[in-house]
Amino acid sequence: MNAIAKLLTQDAIVLTAKPVTKEALFAEAALALGQRLGINSPLIETCLQLREQLGSTGLGQGVGIPHGRLKGLKQVAGMFYRLSTPIPFDAPDNRPVDLVFFLLVPEQSTEEHLQLLSELAQGFSDPDFREKLRSSTDAAEVLNLFTSNHG
Repeated sequence: MNAIAKLLTQDAIVLTAKPVTKEALFAEAALALGQRLGINSPLIETCLQLREQLGSTGLGQGVGIPHGRLKGLKQVAGMFYRLSTPIPFDAPDNRPVDLVFFLLVPEQSTEEHLQLLSELAQGFSDPDFREKLRSSTDAAEVLNLFTSNHG
């Protein structure tokens, strides 16, 4: 998952998020992404919500990958959240989600967007990888997992 690891820094990994709804999580992540990217956070939140209205970005197994193409974004951006308490996410298996990777790509980056989503889905399909993410104690450890997991 090297392309994914390049999107992450330790400050883009949140291990103690406590939102109680998907909407609250999106608002929290949009604020953090907005600060990191210098973009108005309501634009990011709207982008994520519009994509979610097309269908849940929950994969199942407690994993969600909210994503969207954002006008004015210069490069791909990502953030990883591990939630203290799993939240409902309308995932195909109806399980609540506790591992969430937010992915934003520039509006015109269709191919790269699909490639990154595929890489994420492949990585998260590994039960061992999910378990290690859930038991990691700090951001450096999580970053190392994304760097060393080749899906």
